[in-house]
Amino acid sequence: MGQIMEKPAEAGELTEAQAQQGGQYLTFYLQGEMFGLNILPIKEIIEYGKVTSVPMVPEYVRGVINLRGNVVPVIDLPVRFGWASSPPNKRTCIVIVEVESDQERLDIGIVIDSVSEVLDIEAANIGAAPSFGAKIRTDFIAGMGRVGEDFIVLLNVNKVLSVDELSQLGDVPGADLGGEDA
Repeated sequence: MGQIMEKPAEAGELTEAQAQQGGQYLTFYLQGEMFGLNILPIKEIIEYGKVTSVPMVPEYVRGVINLRGNVVPVIDLPVRFGWASSPPNKRTCIVIVEVESDQERLDIGIVIDSVSEVLDIEAANIGAAPSFGAKIRTDFIAGMGRVGEDFIVLLNVNKVLSVDELSQLGDVPGADLGGEDA
């Protein structure tokens, strides 16, 4: 129907055009606020368990976990947003997301306070990211999803976990993430 085909997005990246098309989003809470994440890059959701601290990593890196023999870095999402860390509770989860860096796919865990549900959000209910007033960096936001009378901040994983930050994670001992020394 005369649609212009775009370059495919990298793993985990939700382009503005894709956000405008709608889709399925995992909704979750961070410090009482609801966020959404496109389900395509999500590999699994696991119960929050033992996270091994690693010295000399950015403050937002909570540590690493052993996921079926693989070392997976775990990002404290509230700290990444510049907020205080949320203390783990019985509903705290780690969402394992696949992101891409230098043509290599990497698994990264992000800590969330609790999972809500998977929602279908139609394109007509997705608006552009606000240019002001957000409590997080606007480049982290792929769009704003409207569900009933509420709005959900739809995150762009590849901006939240940008290539620069992934290269810093390459310095995590035992984590071969393809990064260079920072």
